[in-house]
Amino acid sequence: MQLTRDKTVPIHGINYKDKPEDAARWLNTFGDPYARTGADLDGRVAIDWGVYGVPETFVVGADGTIAYKHIGAVTEQALAGTILPLIERLRRVSKGGQS
Repeated sequence: MQLTRDKTVPIHGINYKDKPEDAARWLNTFGDPYARTGADLDGRVAIDWGVYGVPETFVVGADGTIAYKHIGAVTEQALAGTILPLIERLRRVSKGGQS
């Protein structure tokens, strides 16, 4: 939610094996940080992405390449120590700067 409030990066979510109406109810109740949300009703998308447990978070570069995969809940430590610095490096690279 913080990343969305701060407009750090767009966040896209995939609803894994839940009925769309159940997912919508959950997001309406607890907050919806996602710019877009897809549905993986049969689990095929998760298999294609190599997911073996939820939650998993992926940082995807501007070229569509998975730059990082975080397994489990995103903690403040993971966010500050790994994810946000990686996002900044990816931004610099995509703008032609140094990595």
